[in-house]
Amino acid sequence: MVVAGLLGAMAAGLHGQAAPPARPRGPTVHESLAKDVLEELVEINTTQSGSTTRAAEAVAARLRAAGFPEADVRVLGPVPDRGNLVARLRGRVTGRKPIIVMAHLDVVDASPQDWNVDPFTFLERDGWFYGRGTMDDKDEAAIWTATFVRLRREGFVPDRDIVLMLTADEEAGAHNGVDWLLTNHRALVDGAFALNEGGGGVMKQGRRLSHNLQASEKTYLNFELTAVNSGGHSSLPRPDNAIHQVAAAVSRLAAYTFPVTLGEVTRAFFERTAAIESPEMATAMRAVLRDPADAGAGAVLSARPEYNARLRTTCVATRIEGGHAENALPQRARAMVNCRIIPGESPADVLATLGRVVADPAVAIRPTFEAQTVAPSPLMPEVLRPVEAITEELWPGVAVVPTMGTTATDGFYLRRAGIPVYGISGVFDDVDDIRTHGRDERIHQTWFFDGLEFSYRLIKRLTGG
Repeated sequence: MVVAGLLGAMAAGLHGQAAPPARPRGPTVHESLAKDVLEELVEINTTQSGSTTRAAEAVAARLRAAGFPEADVRVLGPVPDRGNLVARLRGRVTGRKPIIVMAHLDVVDASPQDWNVDPFTFLERDGWFYGRGTMDDKDEAAIWTATFVRLRREGFVPDRDIVLMLTADEEAGAHNGVDWLLTNHRALVDGAFALNEGGGGVMKQGRRLSHNLQASEKTYLNFELTAVNSGGHSSLPRPDNAIHQVAAAVSRLAAYTFPVTLGEVTRAFFERTAAIESPEMATAMRAVLRDPADAGAGAVLSARPEYNARLRTTCVATRIEGGHAENALPQRARAMVNCRIIPGESPADVLATLGRVVADPAVAIRPTFEAQTVAPSPLMPEVLRPVEAITEELWPGVAVVPTMGTTATDGFYLRRAGIPVYGISGVFDDVDDIRTHGRDERIHQTWFFDGLEFSYRLIKRLTGG
C-alpha cells in the first residue's frame, strides 16, 4: 500500500515544471496495449474476496501470445485464488543477477455505494481512467506487462535477465505473495535489485515538483496499552480507574516527540527538497542537516506532517476502549498505539521509550506482534544516475528526490532478503487529490502514458539498451 511517494514536497511556494495539457494525439500502439491491460486488470476483482490468480493468468496469456516461452511464464501461489505471476525476459549474460520489476495485483476493497462510478468497471472519462487499482497498483502492473511485451516484440536482448513479478496480498501482509515466493521459490525471484512502487512524481497545482525514489521504509508495529483493576460501583470512584490510567498514558505519549534521526536516504531527501522548497522550509531543512538537534528548525519542519514523519519515529493512538457498564467502574481499558519506526531504531528501543514516557507500572505495554527491521537500500549510482537522466529528458528541471516510505510495501520482504529495492514509477499524481485506497480512484492518461515511457527507457538503460 502506498501513496506513491506523494508527500515529499507540498508547500504552496514550491517551484517545478508546469504540467503539459492532455495530449491531443491518439495513443501509440504501446500505449493502447498498456491501457488494454489496465482495463482488463481493473475489471478482475482482486480484493481478498476475489482472485489474483485470474489477473495473473490474464497477464500470463498476454506474455505467451507475445512469444515468451511457457517455461518463462509461471503462475504460482499457495492457495488457488492467491496466484502470483513470475516471468523472465532472457538476457545475453547469464552470470549476472537479474533485475526485478514488480507490482502487486491485489487491491483494497471498494464499496460501490460509496463511489460515483463502478469501482470494478474500467471507465475512461475526460482524460481520466477510473477504477479500483488505477493508482495502486494495477497501473504499474499494466505498465510493466506492456513494457515486457514491447521489449519482446522489438527483439531486445538485455545484458542480463529481467524478471517480472506481479504479486498477491501486498495489501494483506504479502504472506501469499512476495514473502511466499521468496521462501518457496527464491531462485525464480532473486535479483541484483528491484524496481517497485513506493516512489513517483509529485504534482501540485498543475506543476511537477519532484520525482521521488523510495529507498527505505519505516517499520510498522502496534503496541497495546492495558490497565486492569477490580472495578466496582460508579458511585464510589477510586484513583485506580482503568480508563483514567490509559487515557493519562495516551496523553503523555501525545505530548512526547521522538528525537530527529537522519540516515542516508532522509539526508538526501532534505538536501534535494531544500532546493525546491519555500525559503523558510529550505532554511529549516539545511539547519537540521547541519545539526539534527536544532530544536527551532525541527519545530518548523515538524509542523508539516509529511516532513515530521520523515524526521523521526512516530507513535500515535489509533483505538481506545474500556468499561462494561455506564454505572460501573471500569475493570479494563485498552488503547492501541501504532508506531512507524525509523530505520536504525529497534522495536525494543521504542518499547523502552514508551515505558519511560507512560511512566505508570499499572499500564502494561506490549507489542502485538514481532516486528523486523530492515536496512535502507543504498543509493546506488547505477540506479540513481539513469533515473536522473531520464527524468531530465522527460521533465526538464524536475528534481529526483530519494525518499523514505512512511507506509509499507512488498519492498520490505526483498530488503529483508538482501535485495535492494527502489520505488520509482514515472507516474505523477496531484497531492491535493490523492485517491489511493479511496473513493473514485483514478489516474490521468497523460500520467499513465508518461509512466509507461519512463519505465521503458529506464529498464533499457539499466540493461544495456
